[in-house]
Amino acid sequence: MPKIFKKWSRREFLKTTGAVGVGSVLAPLCGSIQTAHPADKTEKVPRRPFGKTGIDVPILALGGMFDTQSGQLMLRQAVQWGVTYWDTAALYGYGRSEAGMGRYFQKFPQDRPKIFLVTKSDHLDIQGLTRSLEGSLKRLQTSYVDLYLAHGISSIQALHPGTRQWVEKVRTQGKIRLFGFSTHENMANCLRDGARLGWIDGIMTIYNYRLTNEPDMMAAIKDCVAAGIGLTAMKTQGDGAAISDPAVRQRLFGPLLARGFTEHQAKLKVVWEHPDMASICSQMPSLPILKANVIAARDPVKLTSLDRAALTEYDRETFPGYCAGCADICENLVGRPAPISRIMRYLMYSRSYGDHQRARDLYQTLPASVRRRTVLLDYDKAEEQCPRKMAIGRLMREASILFA
Repeated sequence: MPKIFKKWSRREFLKTTGAVGVGSVLAPLCGSIQTAHPADKTEKVPRRPFGKTGIDVPILALGGMFDTQSGQLMLRQAVQWGVTYWDTAALYGYGRSEAGMGRYFQKFPQDRPKIFLVTKSDHLDIQGLTRSLEGSLKRLQTSYVDLYLAHGISSIQALHPGTRQWVEKVRTQGKIRLFGFSTHENMANCLRDGARLGWIDGIMTIYNYRLTNEPDMMAAIKDCVAAGIGLTAMKTQGDGAAISDPAVRQRLFGPLLARGFTEHQAKLKVVWEHPDMASICSQMPSLPILKANVIAARDPVKLTSLDRAALTEYDRETFPGYCAGCADICENLVGRPAPISRIMRYLMYSRSYGDHQRARDLYQTLPASVRRRTVLLDYDKAEEQCPRKMAIGRLMREASILFA
């Protein structure tokens, strides 16, 4: 038995995850958890190669979309447990996430070389990339980042034609080591096209148990592996815009619980068991969530075929409640531009993550004309062609009310 389980048994793990509640493993938000005392030193989180970059990263990454300014103990404990892949972005908390990590590096400069530090820019033109990178370096109080991502692209055409030359320039200046992008929409196309470019080092993409059944997604991942691209999975719980039936969850996941797993842990393991996914990015805003995820990452027990079958059946039972991000299908069928996939993601943040304020703030960044338009458009054709048969029109109207 690994030393970590001598310190903390599976039963104790379940007590912790039970106290955390829904989303206990890879949870995005849980403000009601009381902070536990950190465990004694344990073995580190396992590591994997990040594509063909020559860099190994921990299989669990710390998502920085939380108050890192007041989460300094969290950052310190993450280092001690080997969670040394830190992900943030210029837009997270309007720069406060980066500033919190910078505060940590100022206090513990010896830890900076240990961290695989990732940040992102939502400005994709060359001037915007430059301003964003300089601002990030200043807030992070570092001279370089390990991976710099163009954030949230839905098509490879979103990258400026001069991006490759810009990357070579800032890499020569020592400001970045690697470059890539993140994607929430049209992921298979973005991954496939990114692999064809020949100069992308890393991609952060939505990937979860639902998408393991999507042939296009799996083929695109193979293309990235062949191109040597390091892959990081996000949104690995596969939560949907609609709230799932608790009775369905209990029927399918009861056997997992009896064996000592949680539903959330099983969903993580599906991703970790894909050998080409270097890491999972998880927002962990409290020590209990960090500790629970570290335990899950260290757990050597594999899922059985019955466990995977339960997840497959759960996907079928909740099929219309999950947006798979295929915006190139639905958004071309409503006559006028409408950010359907983004709004579905905002509904997920509110209903599945419990992060209503963040979801509302994001929705309110959409132009008022776009918000009005989304209520009036005809979604019949989009619903007919939606692979998951989502009630798009109803959900768009619900979002307009919920986030008003």
